[in-house]
Amino acid sequence: MSKININGTQITVINKNGNDYISLTEMVSGFEDGNKLIERWINSKNTVDFLGVWEQLYNPSFNSPEFRGIRENVGSGSYFLSIKKWIEKTNAIGIEAKAGRYGGSWAQIDIAFEFGTYISPEFKLLLISEFKNLKQREASGIDQVWDFRRFLTKANYRIQTDAIQDVLIPLRNLPKKLEGLIYAEEAEVLNKVVFDTTAKEWNAKNPDLVKKGQNIRDYGTTHQLILIANLEPLNAELIRNGVQQYDRILTLKQAAVEQVKSLMKSKAIQDTLIDSPSIEKYKRIDIRKVDNEKQTPDLREVKSGLPKSDKQPPKGDGELF
Repeated sequence: MSKININGTQITVINKNGNDYISLTEMVSGFEDGNKLIERWINSKNTVDFLGVWEQLYNPSFNSPEFRGIRENVGSGSYFLSIKKWIEKTNAIGIEAKAGRYGGSWAQIDIAFEFGTYISPEFKLLLISEFKNLKQREASGIDQVWDFRRFLTKANYRIQTDAIQDVLIPLRNLPKKLEGLIYAEEAEVLNKVVFDTTAKEWNAKNPDLVKKGQNIRDYGTTHQLILIANLEPLNAELIRNGVQQYDRILTLKQAAVEQVKSLMKSKAIQDTLIDSPSIEKYKRIDIRKVDNEKQTPDLREVKSGLPKSDKQPPKGDGELF
């Protein structure tokens, strides 16, 4: 399963039996009439003709007699054709109606492109262009490597969230609806340590990327994503040992410095290093900058992006937010 982005709309592409299928439901999600566009499109005689030709070319089990019956009736005021009905009557394989998590209407790429023409010629051209880019990335292996590196940031996430659930949530005694804030702030701790900025700050500086469904970790290097994966278990252990958040930040920062030094020396990592797409500011971790950086973070800066000050960290529970 892959994703392509058309004007901020995320559209899923899946492969089934060697054929790529695109979500029609997601294609229309950014348009005012939504799924009604799919209904109107398939109830056109021109659409049925196109679908019939496609099935006759690629589907040996296509029920041609039923197709001819549908073709005679479609477009009349008293006849309504749905994707489900089309599939059941003709044994079609070019379009699917799925239920469940990845539910909705799906179409093989030739048919999806034809539907794109119905939606908007501009949308169709963008869809074709992004699909070609996806295939080029897959052919070069970039997407597979990048997906694996993004997986790194999720690999140990559960270790950290379990520690939060077992220790911090009972300690903070927040209402159920606010518990998510604790998970978010601990994720921001690691973002601040590894990226020197929080996701909230990054989002404010990159609104266009946020609209496309991208986030700060999509733009981390291999080294940074490995650091995230390595620091999550360490943070979980510190949480379980009752170390306050401020002191955990100091320990995590020092661990990050030492790990970066080792990672930069790793020939194996250097051979497979692929940067995140279309980004320059996070292109490499500058170890000299990390070494010279003040190791004690200003909690006010972490919390709200305020300028650094010479004030001592606040006393009390040592929490960051």
